[in-house]
Amino acid sequence: MTAFFDFDEMLRNFGFDNEFMKNMQIQFDEIDKMIKNGKLKGKWDIKTIDEPGRKGYVIQGRFWSDQLIEPFHSGEPFKPLRRRPMPKRPFKLPEAALKEIREPLTDVFEEDKTVKIYLELPGEEKDDIQLNVTEGKVEVKAKKFYKTINTPTRNINIENISSKYKNGVLEITIPKKSPEKDTRKINID
Repeated sequence: MTAFFDFDEMLRNFGFDNEFMKNMQIQFDEIDKMIKNGKLKGKWDIKTIDEPGRKGYVIQGRFWSDQLIEPFHSGEPFKPLRRRPMPKRPFKLPEAALKEIREPLTDVFEEDKTVKIYLELPGEEKDDIQLNVTEGKVEVKAKKFYKTINTPTRNINIENISSKYKNGVLEITIPKKSPEKDTRKINID
């Protein structure tokens, strides 16, 4: 027995009926007219997909204009397209993103006698970096960065830690404690 799936029926059940497709076609025709009239400069390609089980549109293009189109910005998809001026610096990061605390790129290496940690902290000043170490954890705070790092071993000597900051990279060297030989003789019964 072969099951037949009616994709068109599924679209109708979700409200994607002929009226929806007609409204979409009107929107795409408006964009096409704007391109042909030179109101919307750029290179555009609009393809209609109308096959059994597949319906839709593919629009590809680039704006070459001092304005951007905001289709569907109002939340009502079939209102006429609106225009707004192109921002002065469209690729500038928002101020909130610049103030965001980020996790720095980090490398941790366990060597025979030390644990070395390298953190990339670009743009930070040495005086703005705080370094706190407890047994098994290293905490690094700066204006734009924060990270807590678990050391690969708890056998570290926190009294003799050294660090240096050069060219945006913080290097932390943590010596390991010398292994204490705690050997006891056990009697066998």
